[in-house]
Amino acid sequence: MECIECYSDRSRATPLLKAKDCLTKHRQYVCGACGRCICIERDEKRGVQRWNFPFQTLDIAKLYLRTADATTKKSCGIYEIVSSKNRVSYKIFVDSKMFDIYMNKNKDKSCKMGEPVYRREGYTTFENTTIKYLNQEEIEQYLLEQDGA
Repeated sequence: MECIECYSDRSRATPLLKAKDCLTKHRQYVCGACGRCICIERDEKRGVQRWNFPFQTLDIAKLYLRTADATTKKSCGIYEIVSSKNRVSYKIFVDSKMFDIYMNKNKDKSCKMGEPVYRREGYTTFENTTIKYLNQEEIEQYLLEQDGA
C-alpha cells in the first residue's frame, strides 16, 4: 500500500544507487510514516537537488517526489517528457509555470499531456518527519532492512 507521506509502497526503496555512500554523505528526508530515507541533498556538480534530475520511469520519479514537495512546500507534479529521439523521461516540476519555462528552453522535447502524470492534491506536513544526516547505527540498520526487503 502506498505510504500516505512519501508515496512509495516500499519503505526501503531508496537510495537506488550507492546506498551506503548516499546515506553516509547526504542529508536524508526521513519519512515520518514509514521511515524511508530519501536523498534531499544538492548535487555538487549541477547545483540542484536530486529531484530536479530526469528519471527513467514514473515509479522512480515518484520515489523522489516527496522531497520536491517538502523542499518547495507545494504539491509538485511529475511530467512525462519525450525527446526528439523518442527517449521518454519523467521530470518533477513545482508548477505549470516552471514546466512551461523548461519546455520553452528545450524545443527538442515535448509533453503529450501537458499536465502532470502524477501529483498529490495539496501539500501536507507530517509531524514525525526529519531531515538529517544519519548516524552510523541508523545507516547500518537501514541497509540491513533494505537488503531484507
